[in-house]
Amino acid sequence: MLPVAFAAGAALVTALAAGVNARSSPRLDMDRTAEAVAEAAGGRYDLMGLAGVMSRLDGAQLALALRHDPAMGASSLPGLTPGWGNLRLGGRPDPFAVATGLEALRLNAAEAGESVVAAAPPFRFQPAGADDRRRALRCLTQAVYYEAALEPDDGQLAVAQVVLNRVRDPNYPNSICGVVYQGAERNTGCQFTFTCDGALARSPTTWGWSRAQKVAERALAGEVAKPVGSATHYHADYVRPWWAPSLTKVSQVGAHIFYRWKGAAGTVAALTHSYSGREPVIDEALFARPRDVVTAALGYEPMLDKSAELVRDLLGTGNRTVEFEGTTKIVGAPSLGGRRQPTAKEISDINERLKAFEEGRPVPSPAPTPED
Repeated sequence: MLPVAFAAGAALVTALAAGVNARSSPRLDMDRTAEAVAEAAGGRYDLMGLAGVMSRLDGAQLALALRHDPAMGASSLPGLTPGWGNLRLGGRPDPFAVATGLEALRLNAAEAGESVVAAAPPFRFQPAGADDRRRALRCLTQAVYYEAALEPDDGQLAVAQVVLNRVRDPNYPNSICGVVYQGAERNTGCQFTFTCDGALARSPTTWGWSRAQKVAERALAGEVAKPVGSATHYHADYVRPWWAPSLTKVSQVGAHIFYRWKGAAGTVAALTHSYSGREPVIDEALFARPRDVVTAALGYEPMLDKSAELVRDLLGTGNRTVEFEGTTKIVGAPSLGGRRQPTAKEISDINERLKAFEEGRPVPSPAPTPED
């Protein structure tokens, strides 16, 4: 649901822009307001629609709307540099702080992408053997599924493109599994959070996995996601990592914003690494154990901040529809990507273990989790 302040501001801006005179029509003002908001939102009432409404506001209107928006609280005060709350005495933003929600949407929308994007060349997939082919397809499918299960096809293909761009970037491993699982063996360096947050412990949905695998197969067959060009990084549009300004924004596809390195290092010509053809064997049981991933924010990673997922739910995105093979599926974010809501018994067990830890008593072992 759109905040009332944004709705009122959008109605004012669109009405003035269209030269509407309320006194020349018998329609109620609320009808005009509803039409203006719907037009600004492009008929959408999710975060993308809200971004459309925000784009119609000038600085004064936006500041007024934010001041009266209960979702923002006092986090955005007039006259202060965006991100002021994350600055340390040394002047460097806190690497653990990520702007989320409406503030992140505003900051992301204010930064323009590239007007001309040079598409990356098709990926030359020449695995050394059948096992390498199977491993590569599985790793790429995992990246697409756990990072973009609820994205449209072009959004999923864009995520696959980032993985393949990294394979060809000299700064990263030259295998697909190597790129996807880079840093996952450490507590502080995973590049894709699903490799170290425990998501792999949950079985993916059959239809969601099949959809992601089809996209991965297309990418390995040479299909290119042209809008993301040579991008090697991305983040969700409802978060604003502190590192974003240090890269060049390329474009937004679905809910993800894509970036490349600044200068010559981020051009298509810099993708000079040759694919090794050999894929490492991944111990998925090891990487299915959740670990501390907070300090992964120190690097330039395409990770999704988990607190931001909660923010997105709180902002009202709720269930989403996904098209797959002619069928429209209505799903909620926790139902994909191997995540689910805890049961009452699990919550009770967690609280009991926390209490035992705080009191210095032996911590009881967790009960086995039920299978989906």
